[in-house]
Amino acid sequence: MFALMTVNELYRKFLAELGDFYETSEAANISSMVFENIAGITRAGIIKEPGRILEGCISTQLNNCLIKLKTHEPVQYVIGEAWFYKMKLIVSPAVLIPRPETEELVESVIHFSKDKTDLSILDIGTGSGCIAIAVKKNIPGSTITAIDISIDALSIAKENSAVQQTEINFIQLDFLDEKTWPSLPVFDLIISNPPYIPAIEKGSLNKNVTAFEPHLALFVENNRPLIFYEKIAGFAMTHLRENGKIFMETHEGLAEETAALFNNEYYSAVIKKDMQEKQRMVMATRHYR
Repeated sequence: MFALMTVNELYRKFLAELGDFYETSEAANISSMVFENIAGITRAGIIKEPGRILEGCISTQLNNCLIKLKTHEPVQYVIGEAWFYKMKLIVSPAVLIPRPETEELVESVIHFSKDKTDLSILDIGTGSGCIAIAVKKNIPGSTITAIDISIDALSIAKENSAVQQTEINFIQLDFLDEKTWPSLPVFDLIISNPPYIPAIEKGSLNKNVTAFEPHLALFVENNRPLIFYEKIAGFAMTHLRENGKIFMETHEGLAEETAALFNNEYYSAVIKKDMQEKQRMVMATRHYR
């Protein structure tokens, strides 16, 4: 426990213990996030009031967070929130933690749609709802449908949507089951950050990903790593308007293969690199012949 310690002493103890599990800069970032969330005090506040004594219940909460963090549980799950596109979103192990790469996908959608109104948009595999909510807030005239197979994920997404005051049509649906497709209308845009990591790569990922984030939202079978993109291509044949766009996040090592699915007589596709120069996004246009 951290009884009768100043906030500065608490912070230094927190930082020292996390240092056995994380690099120094990461441990500092995590410590600052936890102290601000649990104790309501920023790093600047700790420097300003180093001798401040926190209530015993706050110290206990900090200690509980430290225990979880030392098991490699992601800090976003520990504090129950994550930032995405200037929004504080609720997260739990039922949903993926939103990534900066996905913010870039959203940015591409918003840039493309800035002069358009009344767009009908589908978000496939919405998870926390981060994509759908960010797009709705920045393209308020759009009508957005967001689907996911996970009821638990949709519960989180709906809660986030309510907090962010966005109107989105959330639907529980197994997109890989083509029999569900007729229940969906025709769209102007399709967006998706689907599962795309081949199961064989589990061993190369950090423990805080494989031990805590939902595998259903991360991994695909090794023999069909592009299954979601294949299904999206098939779905868009009947559910995407002429010159409609598809914005997809993809595996950096499979971007070329993903784009190839959409470079044919029905589609044209381009690959876009993220800020780290990784081939992370594929944008496709639907053509009618």
